[in-house]
Amino acid sequence: MTGKRSTSTSRKRRCRRATPTATAGSIAGIGRNLEHYGLILVLFETPSGFAIFTMNGDHLKRPGALQDIWANFGADYRAEEFIWLKEFREIKDKSSAINHDTGVSCDLAEMIMKWRRPEQKMAVGNPEYKEIIERSLCVLCLFDEIVMEVMWGLKNLMHVLVPQEKMKLRKEDYLPMSQGMNMLLNRYGLDVKPEMVTDYIIKLACLLLDCEYCDVKNSKPLRFAAEYLEELSGINSKDWDLMKLATGLKIVCYPAERSIAEEAMFARDELSKLVSDAHKYEGKIIKGVCLNVYKEMVEAREIITATRKVLVSLVKEAKDACEAEQSA
Repeated sequence: MTGKRSTSTSRKRRCRRATPTATAGSIAGIGRNLEHYGLILVLFETPSGFAIFTMNGDHLKRPGALQDIWANFGADYRAEEFIWLKEFREIKDKSSAINHDTGVSCDLAEMIMKWRRPEQKMAVGNPEYKEIIERSLCVLCLFDEIVMEVMWGLKNLMHVLVPQEKMKLRKEDYLPMSQGMNMLLNRYGLDVKPEMVTDYIIKLACLLLDCEYCDVKNSKPLRFAAEYLEELSGINSKDWDLMKLATGLKIVCYPAERSIAEEAMFARDELSKLVSDAHKYEGKIIKGVCLNVYKEMVEAREIITATRKVLVSLVKEAKDACEAEQSA
């Protein structure tokens, strides 16, 4: 009983040393806040040790993060612009590095506190680590579905992001397929099992997401420009999808260059107004920009169609291979 009390006291003292405080309005307090403004730490476990990364914590809070944060790990160059390695350290006895009974080992605790700033949060890979680190080091930790997407990405690109790690992950160490990527593939009717995922499939999924982003980034400008359709031509376009809207604006900018396929998207009276009122839009909207947006959105849809065909073929090949392996 005496030993347990002394251990508890020691941990409390260590917590106090690990989290020095400063008055919020003091120069020291302001400086500390600015030093890690927006950045969080990420503790990542590798086969032979642990790595500490930093990343912008706002990425975890952004609406839609669960759906697309995985894509930041779809290629080397994406990840290197998203998360940054601070230190990697081999840990000989990993079983005692983060232990429910003994807390955090001195070696790992020293590395964490070396990079952590007062009040800075740290993302971790499982709820047990969160509980132990918060109790032992008084470091507020983050763990949820979005953090797990980051951990999935780190494991996917471990050989690039932690080049010092020479050991490879075991098959059972890999996380299941990213939730966000799975949601994306399901939208295109693709039933991809975790064991089917390859680097090529991940890159193609990123391409699909990039093409979808084309609509996202152009949505507000198109809706803003659409106000002129009602103001100048009395056309209510609120229920139009973005492709129809981009096409309508392209027609008022270049009425003589419309195609039969473009004309077929509109009711006869709508098309008539778009063509006859084209002169009213002079100086109201920038023709070149409207044309570029239209072309970009058409190209994105063509790429989506082609990419989906490739993915359908890859998924079929993977399923056939799995069935052949099971029947062998």
